[in-house]
Amino acid sequence: MFFDFNLGVGGALLPLGVTPLTASLRVDLGVVPGKHELPEMPAVRERRAGHSGRAGMVFMAMALAGAALWLPAAAAGFDLPAARTTGPLPLEAALAQRQSRRSFASQPLTAAEAGQLLWSAQGENRAGGGRTAPSAGATYPLVLYLVAGRVEGLAAGVYRYAPQGHRLAAPAPGDARSAVAAAARGQAWVAEAPAIVVIAAEPSRTAARYGARAERYVAMEAGAAAQNLQLQAVALGLGATLVGAFDDAALRAALPLAAAEQPLAVLAVGRPR
Repeated sequence: MFFDFNLGVGGALLPLGVTPLTASLRVDLGVVPGKHELPEMPAVRERRAGHSGRAGMVFMAMALAGAALWLPAAAAGFDLPAARTTGPLPLEAALAQRQSRRSFASQPLTAAEAGQLLWSAQGENRAGGGRTAPSAGATYPLVLYLVAGRVEGLAAGVYRYAPQGHRLAAPAPGDARSAVAAAARGQAWVAEAPAIVVIAAEPSRTAARYGARAERYVAMEAGAAAQNLQLQAVALGLGATLVGAFDDAALRAALPLAAAEQPLAVLAVGRPR
């Protein structure tokens, strides 16, 4: 959900320490459908403070604008760098080099690398919203969460990936890597990765069309997405490991999953040491 504000402020009602400004602000509230629903409201547009009788709406716009000035850019959502569709490493070479990596250097990932990994697993790659991993009946039950600990340009937090627009929603703040590692049967090396990608799914999207067989189809799709991400990691000079040993309830507690979503796979990613 987005709110667009065009503010022409002459100095009145400004947050402490904020100088008069004229600005346009787009705030992504990061609402997760079925998890944190907020009522829809129209965009607030004011040419100057006090221009009309909608004083309450103006005050709301300025309050949100002031908050956005103090928060990291990622706190209002984050547009990822455009995904690349060509690279120097042939697919055959990536297949030959792929192996599980459980030891990572301390260097962070870049936002472009994080975005490329997410795109490889669930990004849109053609008109009409088709994605990089196959999906039974194009029902697309998968949902990806980026658990960012050391990613340049991103505050530590858990970000939901939006394939439409190739962006991250506003995060659940805080470094959740240790909690994810604890949920993964105490595998401490998972927390050493600068980033973790969790593949979750909302099986009802597929079950509505395929009934009981949807469970099998969703598992197939998660496997395809995980393999895409691991091969992309190799192509970026990174290492990744797919983790299936985790306690579902503990992992759910560590992440802002919607009630209908189920965690399926954990992938720890970083620069091999």
